[in-house]
Parts: sequence; C-alpha cells; structure tokens
Amino acid sequence: MDAPDVDAVFKALADRTRRVLLDRLREQDGQTLGELCAHLGMARQSATQHLDVLVRAGLVTVVRSGRERLHFLNPAAISEIGERWISTFDRPRLQALAAIRDAAEELAVSEQSTEQTTGSVPTYVYVTYVRASAEQVWQALTDADLTARYWGHSNVSDWQPGSRWEHRRTDGSGQVDAGGRVLETEPPRRLVMTFGDPTGEEPPGGASVVTFLVEQHGGIVRLTVTHENLADGRALREISQGWPAVLANLKSLLETGEVLPEEPWAMPAQT
Repeated sequence: MDAPDVDAVFKALADRTRRVLLDRLREQDGQTLGELCAHLGMARQSATQHLDVLVRAGLVTVVRSGRERLHFLNPAAISEIGERWISTFDRPRLQALAAIRDAAEELAVSEQSTEQTTGSVPTYVYVTYVRASAEQVWQALTDADLTARYWGHSNVSDWQPGSRWEHRRTDGSGQVDAGGRVLETEPPRRLVMTFGDPTGEEPPGGASVVTFLVEQHGGIVRLTVTHENLADGRALREISQGWPAVLANLKSLLETGEVLPEEPWAMPAQT
C-alpha cells in the first residue's frame, strides 16, 4: 500500500455511511466487521463494500488477529491533506507535529476494556512510512548500536527464535529495563517478540507481544507495529505515548542520518 491518494480520500469521505463508520471506529477502535454491522444495523455485504473504499483511501487499517479482521481508524490521509493545504497558512504551529508525523503516518489504538469479556485485552497498532529499504529498517530494529541511538536503549539479542533479548540502558550501567523472548524472525520482513519484565517472569495473563511487519513498496517501507495482550488500560496509555516517539526517532535517523533534536518520549503528554 502506497501513501494515501487525496482523490480517493475525498471520494471516501463524501459518503455519509462511510463517515458514520469512521465515527464508530473513533469511538471504539479495533472492531470486527460483525461488531460494526451490529452497531449500525447494516448488512455485512454493504459494510464490507464501504470498508473496502475506506481501506483503499488509507482511512482504515485492517489487522488480522487469528481468524478475525480488526479495523483501526487511520488519520494518515487526513494528515496529508492538512500538510498539503492547511500547513502553508499555519506552518509555525504545525512544524513540531510534522517533525514527528512527517508525510504519512497512521495511528490507531484499540481501547477494549478488560472488563467487557473474558480474554478481551487492549491492543495497540501503529503504522508509519519510512524512506528506506526493508533491510535498513530491519537493521535499525535489531542492531544494538542503532537502537541505542534512536531508542535510548540497546536492544541486544542474536534474534533467533527462542532466544532472549534485553533492553539495556546506554549510560554504561548495563542495567536491563525490559526484555523478553524472540518468537518469530523472518528477515527483513517480520519480527515477533514478547515484551515485559527483564527477569523473564510473565504476568498471570501472559507477556505482551510485539510484532514488527516490514513491507517494501518501491523506495518506501511501511512499518506496522502491533502490541498485543497488554495488561490493562494503563499499559495501553503508556505505550501509546512510547511507540510513536520511538518510531518517529527511527524514521528521522534513517531518512536524515540524525535523530530528532530532543528525545520525543520526554515531551509532556497533551491534555
């Protein structure tokens, strides 16, 4: 999938039913087709047709979870419209945002309450586009020296299935703040690992799982990060601030050779 097409975005937004679908995802992200149909009283075939238009326009991202297809709201296309026309007249205020969300980034968060149904846990999905090769992105994700530059920690492992990985501080102390186990590796396309306590002890509900999906499209890589099986809403809020900051720094490093001028995760959250 390439960067969103502006004509397709306007065409998708022109239909009221599709705008209602986007509103439903804004209220609760990560819904299945069945859930969307139930909320709207719409036939599955009709909903599927509308969702296909939204996906092609880049307004919705679909992530597979087992046999289900979860739909996430994706503001990348709207952001591009703002950059194309609005930022010309309001550039000073938007420059800080452009440094983090440059070009075409997608952000989607599923905030399913753990109290709703047994086994229902929060999931976070983030997609960004990077001007780089798949091999360069893979190296940035797995090389200890590169992760030290844009993440503030060295991610250390041999990245083989079953191996441990450690999230080590770069202050010389060697302290490990997080870690986990490598579950799957398919260089340079896919990396799956648990993410949790540095001791390796798993919480009662099991460790959270991070999946990196690297897709090459010409000179651009679409990098999708899915963080599943989060402990609760608090964990979701924390990683919702952390992942965009880390990946903005990775994007800046690969595209410009430099990380962002200030650590993005140190910026105060907007209220």
